[in-house]
Amino acid sequence: MSANSFGRLFTVTTFGESHGPAIGCVIDGCPPGIALAAGDFAHDLARRATGKSRHTSQRHEADEVEILSGVYEGRTTGTPIALLIRNTDARSKDYDRIVEQFRPGHADYTYWQKYGLRDPRGGGRSSARETTMRVAAGVVAKRWLAEKFSIRVRAHVAQIGDVRPHAFDWNAVEANPFFWPDASQVGELEAFMDALRKSGDSIGARIDAIADNVPPGWGEPIYGKLDAEIAAAMMSINAVKGVEIGAGFASVMQKGSEHRDEMTREGFLGNQAGGILGGISSGQAIRCSVAFKPTSSLRLPARGLDVQGNEVEVVTTGRHDPCVGLRSVPICEAMLALVLMDQALRHRAQCGDVGDVTPRIPAGRP
Repeated sequence: MSANSFGRLFTVTTFGESHGPAIGCVIDGCPPGIALAAGDFAHDLARRATGKSRHTSQRHEADEVEILSGVYEGRTTGTPIALLIRNTDARSKDYDRIVEQFRPGHADYTYWQKYGLRDPRGGGRSSARETTMRVAAGVVAKRWLAEKFSIRVRAHVAQIGDVRPHAFDWNAVEANPFFWPDASQVGELEAFMDALRKSGDSIGARIDAIADNVPPGWGEPIYGKLDAEIAAAMMSINAVKGVEIGAGFASVMQKGSEHRDEMTREGFLGNQAGGILGGISSGQAIRCSVAFKPTSSLRLPARGLDVQGNEVEVVTTGRHDPCVGLRSVPICEAMLALVLMDQALRHRAQCGDVGDVTPRIPAGRP
């Protein structure tokens, strides 16, 4: 498996499996001088973690980060930063029944076709456990972006099944286990998820990720388009089946007079483009939406095949999320931040001497 790294100047390589001894990452190209300590990762890793509520998998991992290199006396040195997290609560026996079975909706069959063997314990490398290290790397990127450009990267759950927020308040997002922006609906969501879990089924979700204060000019016109790299980064997350930038698929129903974001000296009058025009940031908020499929690991019996090609009944045991989207908010934030930091460094390398160009239109409507 050769594609374990992403980014050009700010590069992140992850390694490890769900039920191996540890997972980790190497961050290369990080500028020196960023204040960084092991405790700095705790907040975002806790937001991603399982076992925080009855609505997620009950796997309980300590997720304690060990900084192995790249930091001296509390600051990054400019050399590769190696981070390691030990796996402490793997239960491989839960997967004994599927060692020779292909679970519907999983990567079991495709891994078998590609490599001729697979690690069935928790999905091995295809497990969402790998995203822990993306979140850790995203902590570094979010800190640098905030310090250099006052960029704020945030995300929230925007839809669970057919339930959408009735109102929006960023303060509510971190105050409930659903990362939901309408506090009045938390009880409704609790009941919805309890009934879903009792039935043994699962549901999909949509996450909205937003980056404010991104300067204009980041990205490239053709193969390094900012929106294309954001989309690729989000699609690389487990269980993601769709990404929208700005209005996304809703633009199919729009007229050009509605979709184009008119400009005034006071700012843009809309942000249907999601803050990106021609692959380059406009100075508006970067907005993308990410669709997560329903979890395929279910205790409900399903038809499948085994490694001999025989039809079998597949029942997945173990600890699984009835809605993987509930833990994906910090993952989407991390991937957006990692793309933005890489693009910022690439822009500085080629166009750093250009400086601020006038006129500069205020961001306007979000």
